[in-house]
Amino acid sequence: MERNFSLSMITVSLTHFLLLCLVVAAAAAASNNITTDQQALLALKDHITYDRTNLFAHNWTSNTSVCTWIGIACDVNSHRVTALDISQFNLQGTIPPQLGNLSSLTTLNLSHNKLSGSVPSSIYTMHTLKFLDFTDNQLSGSVSSFVFNMSSILDIRLTNNRLSGELPKNICNYLPHLKALFLDKNMFHSKIPSALSKCKQLQQLNLQFNNLSGAIPKEIGNLTRLKGIYLGANKLHGEIPHEIANLRNLEVLVLGMNNLVGVLPAPIFNMSTLKVIILMNNSLSGSLPSRIDLSLPTVEFLELSHNRFSGTIPSSITNASKLTVLALGDNKFSGFIPNTIGNLRNLERLSLPNNYLKSSTSKLSFLSSLANCKKLRDIVLIGNPLDGFLPSSIGNLSKSLETLVIANCSISGNIPQAISNLSNLLTLVLEGNKLTGPIPITFGRLQKLQGLYLAFNKLVGSFPDELCHLARLDQLVLFGNKLSGSIPSCLSNLKVLQGINLSENNLSGDMPATIGGLKDLQFMDLAYNRLEGPIPESFGDLTSLEVLNLSKNKISGSIPTSMEKLIYLLELNLSFNKLEGEIPSGGIFTNFTAESFMGNELLCGLPNLQMETLTTILHELRSERGVTQEGRVRGGGVAPGLDSAGRSQTTGRFGEWYRKLPRGSIKTFEQMCQEFAEQFSGAMAPGDDMMELKSMKQGEQETLREFIKRFHRAVLDLGAFNHPQALRGLKEGVKIGRLWYNLRSPAIQ
Repeated sequence: MERNFSLSMITVSLTHFLLLCLVVAAAAAASNNITTDQQALLALKDHITYDRTNLFAHNWTSNTSVCTWIGIACDVNSHRVTALDISQFNLQGTIPPQLGNLSSLTTLNLSHNKLSGSVPSSIYTMHTLKFLDFTDNQLSGSVSSFVFNMSSILDIRLTNNRLSGELPKNICNYLPHLKALFLDKNMFHSKIPSALSKCKQLQQLNLQFNNLSGAIPKEIGNLTRLKGIYLGANKLHGEIPHEIANLRNLEVLVLGMNNLVGVLPAPIFNMSTLKVIILMNNSLSGSLPSRIDLSLPTVEFLELSHNRFSGTIPSSITNASKLTVLALGDNKFSGFIPNTIGNLRNLERLSLPNNYLKSSTSKLSFLSSLANCKKLRDIVLIGNPLDGFLPSSIGNLSKSLETLVIANCSISGNIPQAISNLSNLLTLVLEGNKLTGPIPITFGRLQKLQGLYLAFNKLVGSFPDELCHLARLDQLVLFGNKLSGSIPSCLSNLKVLQGINLSENNLSGDMPATIGGLKDLQFMDLAYNRLEGPIPESFGDLTSLEVLNLSKNKISGSIPTSMEKLIYLLELNLSFNKLEGEIPSGGIFTNFTAESFMGNELLCGLPNLQMETLTTILHELRSERGVTQEGRVRGGGVAPGLDSAGRSQTTGRFGEWYRKLPRGSIKTFEQMCQEFAEQFSGAMAPGDDMMELKSMKQGEQETLREFIKRFHRAVLDLGAFNHPQALRGLKEGVKIGRLWYNLRSPAIQ
């Protein structure tokens, strides 16, 4: 009995010992595993090159438990790391392969950072991983095929990276539980594998914004749990497979911006679960069903723009009470815009441009109906033959309206002042119509307006000072009207103005110098008006200017050298004005061609345009003081003013005068004549030669140098320089005609 007792005690002790060994071994293993997890995370820390929040420096330290680190979750029993979420920390760096050693990880979220490099293949061997999110980084390279062998994975999100390569043909062979696949906004370039149909649990498929080609596989219709298909912005072609209509749970269908053709399968319009249909920018055809409200009872977003759809817009569409966006632009729809469209009380955006749509009444009654749509933000009706008048009820449209575009629609009559009631309007486009009358002064109340486009109408009156109250205006486009008066100096109040086009009007007067205060101005076109006076020196302060067109006006004076500072100026047109003097030779002026200055008879300078300065030409003529014909006496003898050899007594004085001219001091031909007249005054015998001198013009094929030589000879031929008539002619009448032809002539060496 004692022996049995001893054996029992030995057995119990041995059992306790074995249990103790197991506990110690388990503890040691757990310790090793935790150490492995810590080392993997510290390797990630070492691969981060930029940490704006100092997440790693202050928190991820080896003297604290990894389970207390920010972004880490651990199992309560094993203390192993089960989740790593350091999204939205703006981190820069790379992903180390050691991260694959987190063998208990179920969630890995590194999204919304700036991580670069390739994804280590070790990541895809983490067989416990269920959620993988690398969205919005800068990861590159091809995706390892291992990612599609992670049998436990439920959700893969690699959106908005630089990943490339082909999608494997066996993509879903080993992903039996996958519910969401987001590979959008990358550079994948293969066909869509038909094997996707093997991901039987798939609910969300997003492959848009890649370079995928080929047809949409009909097998996609087998994914009966799908709620969202996003295949837009690829290079897909062919027809939309009818099998898509089998997806009875589908809520979102996005196939826009591809090369799809053919008639849209009618069964798609019977998918009662669809909320979003986006098919724009394809070559699809067909028509809308007559009872679209019944076939698509839950539709909220219908975007069919830029296709070949035709027929009418069924009035039943106004019963689709959940519709928030109706976009049917750039198709071949015809008929009337339903007057009951205001029944769409949830409508936020109505876009019907470039169709053949009409209004059933000249008062555009459908617009009045839209006053019931209190959530409406955008109305776009470009390029439809509406043939009516803007009703005053337009002012009753939603106060939330931000965009109103009724352009090229054959709208007549005045612009209703009631538009000014739309206090949240950001963009107003009424261009290309037949609008008459003045611009309403009440537009000054549109304090949030950023863009005003009234071009190509028949608007009259002056530029309203009230427009200067629109402090947020950045685009002002009024060209092609009949506006008159001057440009108001208060235009400088529009501090954020980036573009202004007032061309092709009847504006007159000087250009206000205050325009120079528009530091953000990038585009200014004042061409084809009656503006006069000089170009303000302050235009040199338009430091953001890229395009300046002042052509076809009556602008005079010289081109300010201050404009040499306009370093961003790409296009300059000063042609066909009355500018004179030397074209500035510095800065951006070395970049422009002759066409920028043609039609200004008194302009000169800029050697690269083959336009030489007057003083330079005069200096080079010094050695030609006695050039060609001496003055002669009619009927024999020596004329007054000639020496005994028959040479002009004034020739020497003339040469002496222009030898003393400082280089560059004579800016215009008119100035030369003025200086000449002041130097040589007195009496001179009248004659036909005076009229000939006064009417001299530069020939079409004659350079400026040749013309001045010819003029010089003619002066010498007169024999005397002191007749008041000649001086008056030099002061008032001598012009350098058609100088722009000289711009195309070879320089005379």
